[in-house]
Amino acid sequence: MIAAAYDWSGFYIGLNGGGASSRKCNASLQPLLPGATNRSKIDAVGLFTGQIGYAVNNVLFYVKGGAIAVNDKYEGVVTATGAVFDSASETRWGGAVGVGLDYGVTPTIVLGIDYIHGFMGSRDITLTIPVGGVFSRTDRIRQDIDMVTARISYKFGGPVIAKY
Repeated sequence: MIAAAYDWSGFYIGLNGGGASSRKCNASLQPLLPGATNRSKIDAVGLFTGQIGYAVNNVLFYVKGGAIAVNDKYEGVVTATGAVFDSASETRWGGAVGVGLDYGVTPTIVLGIDYIHGFMGSRDITLTIPVGGVFSRTDRIRQDIDMVTARISYKFGGPVIAKY
């Protein structure tokens, strides 16, 4: 008797979680304004990727690529007090590439993990004073993002096979 190959087709629903790290490189405020610091924060991340892979029975290796979008907020703060003296926000788009592995624990339960690197590039950001929106400065900011995600999925369906 020949063992049936694992069936990866079907509709999946599941839960995922993970973490991300962002590296931003921008001009220092210390020559410009002693006692000041740049502070940045990512409020949201969106991925739009496709993937292609190779299955060895119940293990699926894949690579993925596409686009990534992030919502960034930037602030200039007085280091001693934390008071914000200028700010800006933007939605930034870039390219995304990654790798992953899925493991079919049962015919319906799949565990997976993947890594994605986002190339966000460099941009000139105009920061304004919060009261009145008056121009404060322009800063060139370069950004990259690394993300790791783990998931558990339930798989519905698959191909219809006639049984005799």
